[in-house]
This record gives sequence, C-alpha cells and structure tokens, in this order.
Amino acid sequence: MNNLAKSLLDNEEVSAIINAKHHDVFSVLGIHTHPTGNGLIVRAFLPEALSVEVIDSKTNKLVALLDLVDSAGLFEGKLGRRRNVFSYRLRVSYPNETLVIDDPYRYPCMIKEQDLYLFCEGTHEKTYQWMGAHQLKINNVEGTHFVLWAPNASRVSVVGDFNFWDGRQHVMRKHPAAGIWEIFLPNVVADACYKYEIVDKQGQLQPLKADPYAFSMQLAPETASKVTSNTEYQWQDQQWIKARTTSSNHYHGPVSIYEVHLGSWKRKLESSSFGNDKSNVENLTTTEHEPHYLTYRELADQLVPYVVDMGFTHLQLMPVSEFPFDGSWGYQPIGLFAPTGRFGNSDDFKYFVDCCHTAGIGLLLDWVPGHFPTDEHGTGKFDGTCLYEHEDLRKGFHPDWKTLIYNYGRSEVQSYLISNAIYWLDQFHIDGLRVDAVASMLYLDYSREADQWLPNIYGGRENLEAIELLQQVNSRAYLKHPGVMMVAEESTAWPGVSKSVDSGGLGFGFKWNMGWMNDTLKYMERDPLYRKHHHDEMTFGLVYGFSENFVLPLSHDEVVHGKGSLLNKMPGDDWQKFANLRAYYGFMWTHPGKKLLFMGCEFAQRNEWNHDQSLDWHLLEQAKHKGVQLLIKDLNNTYRNTPALYELDCDGSGFEWLDSQNNEQSILVYLRKGKPGTAPALVVVNLTPTSYENFSVGVPLAGYYRECLNTDSERYGGSNVGNSGGVNSINEVYAGQTNHLSIAIPPLATMIFEWQEKN
Repeated sequence: MNNLAKSLLDNEEVSAIINAKHHDVFSVLGIHTHPTGNGLIVRAFLPEALSVEVIDSKTNKLVALLDLVDSAGLFEGKLGRRRNVFSYRLRVSYPNETLVIDDPYRYPCMIKEQDLYLFCEGTHEKTYQWMGAHQLKINNVEGTHFVLWAPNASRVSVVGDFNFWDGRQHVMRKHPAAGIWEIFLPNVVADACYKYEIVDKQGQLQPLKADPYAFSMQLAPETASKVTSNTEYQWQDQQWIKARTTSSNHYHGPVSIYEVHLGSWKRKLESSSFGNDKSNVENLTTTEHEPHYLTYRELADQLVPYVVDMGFTHLQLMPVSEFPFDGSWGYQPIGLFAPTGRFGNSDDFKYFVDCCHTAGIGLLLDWVPGHFPTDEHGTGKFDGTCLYEHEDLRKGFHPDWKTLIYNYGRSEVQSYLISNAIYWLDQFHIDGLRVDAVASMLYLDYSREADQWLPNIYGGRENLEAIELLQQVNSRAYLKHPGVMMVAEESTAWPGVSKSVDSGGLGFGFKWNMGWMNDTLKYMERDPLYRKHHHDEMTFGLVYGFSENFVLPLSHDEVVHGKGSLLNKMPGDDWQKFANLRAYYGFMWTHPGKKLLFMGCEFAQRNEWNHDQSLDWHLLEQAKHKGVQLLIKDLNNTYRNTPALYELDCDGSGFEWLDSQNNEQSILVYLRKGKPGTAPALVVVNLTPTSYENFSVGVPLAGYYRECLNTDSERYGGSNVGNSGGVNSINEVYAGQTNHLSIAIPPLATMIFEWQEKN
C-alpha cells in the first residue's frame, strides 16, 4: 500500500466520506474544479483498492494516477493541465484483479423538475416512468438509474452484489426540496439484485429496504428488488384495445367474470417424478411430490382457452403485485409495481394478458391500496419515519389484518397510489381493477372500538383523504383508458359508490353486491322446509338492486376460513345439494347485476378452497360435477345470447316481478327486459323439492315462450322435468296479467323462457 498523501479536504470531510456520513457526497466525489480554480481534480472512494488511475474514455490514455489519501480507500488527484470536464473511467487495482469502471459520481442529475413538482403536489400519475430502477444508456455506457423517495433520511445508498452490499460505496444524491434521492450506476444491468441502505435523520441505520417502485423482486424468503430489462414487448391486442376504447359499454353488455387464484387453479408436478410420462401432469395433486406453479405462459395456454370454452367474458385475477406470504393470497403486497415472479417475468405476464385479449377475454386485476404488511423490508417506517403510513396507530394500523394503512392525505403517497393504478392499465393493458376492501378505506372507525379512531376535521367517521384518492384514481383511469372497468368491493351502504365523481360519487363503474350474496346464500343454506319463512332473503336485493351498478359476487371469500364449498352449503342429500346449487346458479345468472364466480365453483368443488394445492379437477370424472360445469357453460352462453338478461342490468326498467309473494311454495317468477325491441325473458325459480304440473304463471305478452334453459335437465344431472322446448300462452287473465302460461315446474330448479311472438 502506498504512503498516504495529504487530501485537499479537511479531516472532518474525509471522515464523513469514508463513514458514509457526508451530507452531499456528489460535491466531493467525482470530477470537480480544483479548489485553486486551476485545473480539475478527481476523487473516488473505493474500499480495498490498491491504486486508481484516471483513463480518458475516448482515447483510453492514462490521464492521472490518483493518490491514496485515506487507508479506507479514498483516492484523490489533480488531472494534469486539463481544465474542461471530460468523460473518463477509473482503472482500479485490487489485490486479486484490476477492473476498469465508470465512476457513478461523474454523472449529473437526470430528474426533471416538473416530475418532482407533480410528485410532491400529489398529481403525478406516471411516477413509475422515472422512480425506481431504470436501465439507461448514457454516452454509450449502460447502467441503471435509481430514484427513491426518502425525505427524512440523512443518507441513502444503493447496495447489492455489485458493491458487496457495502452502503459506503454508492451513496445517492439528494434533492432536498422533494426528498428524492438518485444515482446512476454504470454496468448495473438486468437481474441485478438491490436494496436501499437508509440512515434516518438521527443517524440510525435502518433495516435494508426493498424498492417501493421495484418492477421485479426476488421470491420469498429472499427480499431484494431486481433490476428489469428494457425489452419492449410487442403487443398483439391492438384490435381489442381499439374496440374497448370505442365501443365497450359494460353497463349494457354481458359481463360474466371467472375469478382465479393463479397459484392454485391448476398445478403441475416435476416431470422427473413421472419419468417420461408427462401427460396430464397439471391435473395431479399429491402429498408425495412437490407441486409447482403453472407459468404465465402455461396459464395462457390452458386457463385462457378454458375461460373461452366456458363462455365467461372476463377473467379476474386475485392480486399479482409481488407479495412475500403465500397465505395472504396477494392481499398483503410489498411490490405494488412488480408482477409476482412466481409465474414468470413481466413479459410473460404481458403475454398472458395479450392471449386473453386475442381470445376475446377481458382481464381484471385485484388492486390493494387499502393496507400493506409490516414486513421489515417493506415500506413501513421506510426512512425511519412513518412515510407511507400514519404515525398514529388509530389511523395507520388495521386491527383486523395487523397491517399498515396508507396516509392518503400525503401528496407523495397519492402520486404513488394513483401511478400504481395507472401503471397496470397502461403498461399491462389491464381492462380494469377490482379495488379490495374499499369499506376499510372509507370509514375511519372501520373495525375499531369507540376510543380507537380519530374523526375527520368535521368530526365525522368518513375518511375524506381516502375518498378523494379513490375519486382521483377512478377519474384518471376512465379518462386515460376509456372502456376499462373500475369495481369496488364495498360491503356497506355507502351512497354513490358507482356514481360519477361529478355527481358526488366515488366514481367506480361497479360495486360488488355483498348484501345480495349474504342474503341469498343464507337462504340457500336453509332446509327447503323452512325457506317459506325467509322468502324476503331472495327478494330483498331488488329493493335496492338499482341503487348502484352491481356485480353479483360468489367469490373466494365464500369458500374459505371454514365456510366450506358452495356445494356443501346446500342442504339435503347429495342429489338435493346439486339441485339446489344448480337452481341457485340459474337464479344468479338471471338476476340483475353482472356475474362473478370463483374458480372451482363452476364444477361444484366439494372441498373448501386451499391455496396450497390445485383444484380438484378429478371430480369432473363424475357426471354430477360435469353436469354443473355444463350448466355454467350453458348459463354463460344463454346469458350472452339473451340481451334481456343484461342490457338493462343497471336500470330498474329491466326487471319486473310477476310473482314475488309465493313464499308458501318458495317460487319466484319475474321478467327480465332489455332495450326497446328486445324480446323479454321469463324466469321461474322453484326452491323446494316439490315439482308441479300445469302451474299457472301470469304473463303480460301473448306468444310462445321458448324454454331456453332448465337447470333440472338431465344434461346437468337433473330429473328432466320440463316443457318440451316451450309453451304457448293462454289468452286469459291471471294474477293481474292479460295472459298466462300452464307449465311444468321441476323440483329445485330455475327455468329461463325467451318470449317469441310466434312459435
């Protein structure tokens, strides 16, 4: 080691550099005018280095040999007679190798002032374009530009394998007014793992943090963020996007959604477990072998055709934003901007979306802005302060989920969340977001005792900041991406969830009808003998059925946590369980509101959903399970081919009770109606095991009523009681109607008739 030369810096500054405590390291490291004003000087801090030479990048000629001014690895030297800043590299000799590196401290600031302003104002909707880690090429030098928000940190460094996780080496530049830190690291490229080493304002070192804007992350139990490549995915869905933008109208169109947890729809086993026989591996589950996920591309090949074949219009995925704990199903995300690597990379996920669109399927994602987990590497206490969350636990902590709550009133958090919503629509062509746990965002006293919450500035329980955020997200989503669907999972009677922001609403397109789901499932669980006493549980949904634009959800929440499967909620012996379930599905598909069904329910999975294994696809070898699957397929096709069942879903004129009072026989009769000129559909639902012949039903229109679907058909496993394809009306007044039908009504069944003027 050379003898130490004297530095032009004082001892205090030298100590600050080598101990990573300098308040502005960019002002001393890199290339600068010599303090005398005569020439240039270069400084570099390179621990373990033996010598450092400055090389002209253009000529590759030696410019200067730097002096070692501190044994920790601080080098400094004047660049001869040079007076103008130039492009240079450092040739660094270590005990076992010599490297030529680009000095990150010679690169200027790369952030636009306008971006900083909008970010701090809370109105930036594309922060992902410059925050996080972005691969760049500057003067033919490839590297990664890192940008982070940590206003209360006294020092932030990027650490990774490229610098031996040494936080002294790549200390970032701070923009004090915005609290933004940045650095360009040459030669750090795709797949490099990194974190941020943060020192708080008291000088205390914090746990290493993942990047809140990371576009890729390591899989658990590892926790680092990853640099992603700059590849441009070549989308093939231009026609879909154009049609969605110009002609999509979900309010008046058919929407039937298949909800999926990608990790457990199907799984495959390592092919080595089966020798050379890889046939149908994806359908097998066993405790003897370790199951493996299907990739995004394999799901594109298997799931998308299945959804098409089943007649669904949309696929909805439970959260795909990276999350560390499998058991959270994605609802406790750490990487809001990173599609989970469990199934592949970002381009693989884009391919999956592309395949959905080219197959005519819309794709919705669960989005979780309501809370985030307390994992040490996450965004909680990010810079030593409650940066993303509230300091006061009465506003910043969810007692139910033991998670943190975003500070929706903080401008930078608003930019973060708005940008994340737009990111999925923009970068991944997603067709809409289903926003999770909206009620928990709207109410300051959500799941809290009287002394555990803080009122708003007016003394109320409404979370005014969350309301504004949701309105902003919805307004911008619909403005920037016409034709998308924004859907709220909101479980209370909050008014105007699906009303426009201009009219005082939250601005969602649709709201999950949790009341309908709870009431009707409660009814279906009852023994048919007692259903007559609870008839209103099936009819009450129409009292408020058009107060919002509703989605009828039979989601994952109904088949977990000891609730059992939908099939096993049904009373009676096995035949009655299946008949009840088929009748219920018929009722759901004919009731006003868009449809959502969780995976496995379409073939009457017997067991409660288990996220750790595949669905029980082997059940389809049994006729009764296959029959339910055929019913869902036929319900979807009948629904899509019968405009009366969807055109006026969100309009009270699209529904008319013909008999809502027959509680003694537990029979419901109603009309679904579409736009002028659309043939109405008659629906008859029998929710007891009693069948009827020559049952009179009053109808307003004379003509032929074609029986287009009967859930009791032997095709579905029923007893095959029906009406031989349809019946003609009888021109006699009955039950206040000018005509009536005399029909056979099967046990525990729903029948759909489409009106025709003539047979």
